[in-house]
Amino acid sequence: MLLEVSSAKYLSDYKISLLFNNGESKTVDLSDKLIGKVFEPLKDKVYFQSFVIKFNTIEWSNGADFAPEYLYENGI
Repeated sequence: MLLEVSSAKYLSDYKISLLFNNGESKTVDLSDKLIGKVFEPLKDKVYFQSFVIKFNTIEWSNGADFAPEYLYENGI
């Protein structure tokens, strides 16, 4: 089964609650994952909150995204 993000909700700081298509919910904290030029704008918490679900994962308007498998593995 291809892992996909079904829904996502901003919680606080750099934390997002995710529901995956396998029925599992996880909370991921991306505070220490925003490394590199494409992720720099996400350090602005207002911009960080502007993600959408696109092509099975969360994505920001600048094209930054994380693979759903990465989010799943890093979530608790």
